[in-house]
Amino acid sequence: MIEVVGIGAAGWDALGAAERALVLGADRVLGGPRHLDLLPDVAGQQRTAWPRDLRGALPGLVAGHEERSVVVLASGDPLLAGVGSTLVDLLGADAVRVHPAVSSVALAAARLGWAAGSYAVVRLRGDDVDLVRRELYPGRRVLVLARDAGTPAEVSALLVEDGYGDSTLTVLGDLGAPEETRADVVAAAWSGSGPALAVVAVQCAAGSAAMTASLAPGLPDTAYEHDGQLTKRDLRASALAHLQPRPGALLWDVGAGAGSVGVEWMRSHPTCRAVAVEQHEERAARVRRNAARLGVPGLTTVVGSAPDALVGLPAPDAVFVGGGGSAAVLDAVWAALRPGGRLVVHAVTQETEMLVAARWREHGGSLTRIAVEHLEAIGGFHGWKPARAVVQWGVVR
Repeated sequence: MIEVVGIGAAGWDALGAAERALVLGADRVLGGPRHLDLLPDVAGQQRTAWPRDLRGALPGLVAGHEERSVVVLASGDPLLAGVGSTLVDLLGADAVRVHPAVSSVALAAARLGWAAGSYAVVRLRGDDVDLVRRELYPGRRVLVLARDAGTPAEVSALLVEDGYGDSTLTVLGDLGAPEETRADVVAAAWSGSGPALAVVAVQCAAGSAAMTASLAPGLPDTAYEHDGQLTKRDLRASALAHLQPRPGALLWDVGAGAGSVGVEWMRSHPTCRAVAVEQHEERAARVRRNAARLGVPGLTTVVGSAPDALVGLPAPDAVFVGGGGSAAVLDAVWAALRPGGRLVVHAVTQETEMLVAARWREHGGSLTRIAVEHLEAIGGFHGWKPARAVVQWGVVR
């Protein structure tokens, strides 16, 4: 059994007697340098600081734990997107026992008087501050688990850029420690760095130009940077309704264009994942910019032509194919789709319609012809302008 002990900013003295006994009696202790420095000396005990590539190195670091007692130190609650969760993923719950301390999230909410469920939590790990954008709405509360001392400045700049510069920013440093700090400022007024160990709390206040993109499918087309290769709003909403995003599910967006379907799939839930496959590098770069701008920087882009570019990708729970599907692409995505997975194909050309109709006869599902018209000015009057009709095939494998 690997014992994972949560340790707060208050340090060694704040641990319970049982947790202190586990640490003192361990043959080996793993943790960050900050955690290891909090411990008293133990003769003969091996102590190892985490390497940069923690997840990749973990299997080797804990190898042989069946013969030696191993304690892993973590900040606060080890299962709050911490190393405890990683160890359970790698080794299984039966091999890991977690001893949580009070998490920084719980401490921050207590200091602010925010009830559980009244705020979103965003954990920053790398260059992913854009994750905060998904949570920005008037009146929304957000707790950002800081990556380093530069996080408050990054969050402040993002809020200003998105029209939320009047939001209240509360930077809580070293929560639970005697040297705990608190700074309350208007986001636009923040300057300098913050504590290395901090939670940045945001009480959102939207300005007149604030971006308020809905989590429901069908964002305005103007929300995206595109060159015309974009699944338009009404068709996108219909496609996502048939794809049915659900927590943790993986989507392939094949022929992604501007990436709108993958972006809105991921916006539907923080754990949704998507791979955008796009053959043009310029468009792939545009997909990445759209994903970051709309709060889902974790969207993966693959540059290449389907079906070759699909080889080696993790099996999808859903697939969307835009208006350029070929027989080879349709066969490849159908073969890759998990049982129970959903496929939506949009056919714009007569040739693709014929392919889709043949697959519908073979696999079933629904065929829908979607024609959308928009009111536009004609001189001093107005009239309906039809968009190109699209045949939509939706099917569950």
